[in-house]
Amino acid sequence: MERTPISDTQVEIYSQPARRFHWWTVALILVQIPLGLYMAYRGNVLGIFDDITNNLYSSHKLIGIIIFLVVLARLAYRLLHGAPADEPTLAWWHKAASHFNHWGLYLLLLATPIAGYIGISQYPALSIFGIPLPGIVAADQDAASRTFMIHFWLAFLLVAFVAMHIGAALYHYVIRKDNVVTRMLPSLRRS
Repeated sequence: MERTPISDTQVEIYSQPARRFHWWTVALILVQIPLGLYMAYRGNVLGIFDDITNNLYSSHKLIGIIIFLVVLARLAYRLLHGAPADEPTLAWWHKAASHFNHWGLYLLLLATPIAGYIGISQYPALSIFGIPLPGIVAADQDAASRTFMIHFWLAFLLVAFVAMHIGAALYHYVIRKDNVVTRMLPSLRRS
């Protein structure tokens, strides 16, 4: 396992490639969630289907595929290189909650775009900016409605897990004042 200790504190940080995967995922999710909400509002609520809405849908599909591929690469990297040991001052339940949240995020970051792709296959809406995509299931618009609802709830659950992740990071940095956050942001290391 690839580990990088920080000075004399023995708190290990994530490797630079692991940190890059993390922050790429963060950036993509920060774009994807509001894009998906606005896209759905324009199309499903307002019923506006114009070039802007079509470009929003294409952008959402493209970013979803990119997120899926980045997370696959990130997960492969983590399985090959491991992760730093848990911060030594953590209680067992903090460690358990952290592992649950991290693996839940991986699962949701993969399941959400998979459900979206199944939905666009069923609808079918298999193009991104006019470039055709392969379908992975048979067309069935009734099933597509259910699949898109599953996609929505997975995205909602993903946002909840992200909020829990951010809340835990803030708790550790602001309240506990430990070095958990420095594992991903080494510049915030405390002496």
